[in-house]
Amino acid sequence: MTPFGALMRHWRQTKNKTLSEQAAFLEVSAAYLSSLEHGKRGRPSFAMVDQICVFLDLIWDEAEALKQAAMHSHPKPVIDTSDLSPEAVRLANLLAQNIDRLSEEACASLCDEVTNRL
Repeated sequence: MTPFGALMRHWRQTKNKTLSEQAAFLEVSAAYLSSLEHGKRGRPSFAMVDQICVFLDLIWDEAEALKQAAMHSHPKPVIDTSDLSPEAVRLANLLAQNIDRLSEEACASLCDEVTNRL
């Protein structure tokens, strides 16, 4: 599941909306929305995220959080390290080869560390 999928599901359930209702409103299939929630599809377009925010009747801060989550929710990110240092290439490869072995807490800690350094 992606950060976007988890947050969209949270808001949908909090607002007592069904996947079928959301699909009908957005004029997409429930299967498409389910695949978004489970990270089986790439991140949605900005227009789709805006429509989802309208359907879920999200206030400004909630909508902004969902939009930020969408930006960080590509299920198969690509890292171009062609012009980076050997250490950057090593880091990208280490993450790619070992991300499945990191705990949720370790991933959160690494995300916080990177965010704080940027």
